[in-house]
Amino acid sequence: MLTELRIRNFAIIESVALPLGPGFNALTGETGAGKSIIVGALGLLVGERAASDLVRTGAEKATVEGVFDIAGAAPVAAALDAHGLEADDGTVVLKREVAAAGGRARAWVNGTPVTASVLSELGRLLVTVHGQHEAHALLDEDSQRDILDAFGDATSDARAVGAAHGALLAARSALRDLERRRDEAARRADWLRHVAKEVGDAKLVEGEDARLDDEARRLTHAEELRALAGELSDTLEGGDDAVLARVGHLQRTLAALQKIDPGTARLQELFDAAYYALEELARESSSYLAGVEVDPARLAEVERRRDLIFRLLKKHGGSVASAMQAAREAQAELDLLDTAGLDQRALAARVGECEQSLAAAAGVLSKKRRAAATKLAKAVEAQLPGLGMPDGRFYVELIPRSEISPSGAEGVEFRVALNVGHDARALSRVASGGELARVMLALKTILARIDHVPTLIFDEVDAGIGGKTGLMVGDAMRRVAEHHQVFAITHLPQIAARAHHHIVVSKGARGGVTTADIRVVADDARVEEIARMLGGDAESAVSREHARELLATAAAPPRLESPPAQRPKRRV
Repeated sequence: MLTELRIRNFAIIESVALPLGPGFNALTGETGAGKSIIVGALGLLVGERAASDLVRTGAEKATVEGVFDIAGAAPVAAALDAHGLEADDGTVVLKREVAAAGGRARAWVNGTPVTASVLSELGRLLVTVHGQHEAHALLDEDSQRDILDAFGDATSDARAVGAAHGALLAARSALRDLERRRDEAARRADWLRHVAKEVGDAKLVEGEDARLDDEARRLTHAEELRALAGELSDTLEGGDDAVLARVGHLQRTLAALQKIDPGTARLQELFDAAYYALEELARESSSYLAGVEVDPARLAEVERRRDLIFRLLKKHGGSVASAMQAAREAQAELDLLDTAGLDQRALAARVGECEQSLAAAAGVLSKKRRAAATKLAKAVEAQLPGLGMPDGRFYVELIPRSEISPSGAEGVEFRVALNVGHDARALSRVASGGELARVMLALKTILARIDHVPTLIFDEVDAGIGGKTGLMVGDAMRRVAEHHQVFAITHLPQIAARAHHHIVVSKGARGGVTTADIRVVADDARVEEIARMLGGDAESAVSREHARELLATAAAPPRLESPPAQRPKRRV
């Protein structure tokens, strides 16, 4: 549960540490005092979009921190472990910071920097915000189906149907792809045979085109190459006046130098290296000259081969490798004509197996949904009188589909008849915002035991109700609080009186800048706040007596921590 919410420089809030207890927490205050800002700060904490306009005027950044006790919250512990994070003695601290310059946001979990997506994932496991916007999610078929599956313990069965449907689609796609490729191969068979034969008969070798280019160049210029190589060879070792002979005579000169000055030994080393290099050049030149032949017949053969390869490459991709690949692909398509029948039968059999698996999984899911639909309708209907809708009727309709979808063999639609003499209609067509909020509360009361999110935030779900209905809604929230921590922002004294902990927010000014104050109220201070909410004079004996009566009629609280004693006002 959320044990403390710390907010600094967020909207009109300067600084606040908001203590929360187990059970039902109510937040009240005058309109515009800043109650919705606290909900906005909570939303930012659990991953909602950040923006620079959230930062309080004159501040550099806004910061929101939430301290959560996650003892017994296995899904949260598992998510922390999956991201390499640890809880501190069963405590998790989420922190979000927004800079005034550019609206850049950063996030931390127990002091470790994390991405906004990780913060959002953990936030969804820790807190759920319910307001009129969230109530409208009840109008969505997917949400209604998810609620029914959760109630009927069929969520895993719904996932199994989705997986089976995905497998069937994959099998059908593979079969269609095979048939398409087979039909395409049959249509292009003559061309494919031509490609496979043409390239195959050419017996291409990788890199052959480059080698033939080199050979053609040498054969074309053979006479010129022989003349140049011969000139080089003759110059090096062609007679007494050749380079090697003349360099060899220098040996005697070097020997005479060393005899007089032994320090010239280095010159001998350089001479030896140069002489050996010239000898190697002479040998290579002679060898090259011997290898150059004037061979018109071979040149004609090379040119014919080059022309053949050029024509093939022009048609099949521009390189020997691409032409060889084209031949392989053509042969593979031709082979498909021989094997497609066998493969098609195997894939058709796979499609049949997937269809049976999907039908079986959908049948199990439908059975659970039928049982759950009856039970959920009765359970919600039983809650409606206690929420100010004594004539309300609730129905869960299962609408058969012509074909099994990823979500099952039927659609799910919640229907209500909230007044005597009216036929049941889709929830979206008959319910007002206040009625939607109360239907949502009825569902949340029923689902409380199976909902693993520990903290539920109810933001002004009391819109459009009052009087005795307000008391009923307060009692319903108190029942939900037996299994969750509930934090409700409310204008109704009937609801606030049912809370285990009561926090008041008020607006003031400091240094010419609007601020918000909070205080935890109990005893006489709480009586005064309830009296103010009743609309009378908070100081009058009548208003106070009425407030005490409301507080006295609240259901006996479960064994919870005592609410904190009244504290001095905090400037926030």
